[in-house]
Amino acid sequence: MQEKKQINVEIGARIKEEREKAGLTQERFSELIGLGTKSVSAFERGTVGISFTTLKKICQVLSVSSDQILFGQREQNENDLSELTKRLERLSPRQYAIAEEIVLKLLEAFSLEE
Repeated sequence: MQEKKQINVEIGARIKEEREKAGLTQERFSELIGLGTKSVSAFERGTVGISFTTLKKICQVLSVSSDQILFGQREQNENDLSELTKRLERLSPRQYAIAEEIVLKLLEAFSLEE
């Protein structure tokens, strides 16, 4: 059995962390990036590396920077709102419009709860 490369283990762990933060199962995530669930499981465990093409798809689907996946770099004193803002900024104009519509509907619904 081939020994895992430390860099693959670290990158895989970061991908898994971001996938879980996004609320995605391995199955749904694999559909979104166009790979099988076995492939996702393998790179999250660090048994295989990922290509640049796969890295790009992962970053797009999770709305995170490649630096976050490759280096684990986050801004200091970052709060949940700034993380959400950064993710929203990376969406396409169409995706942003959809997200904005959903958030506005949620806020409207919350205002009716009183």
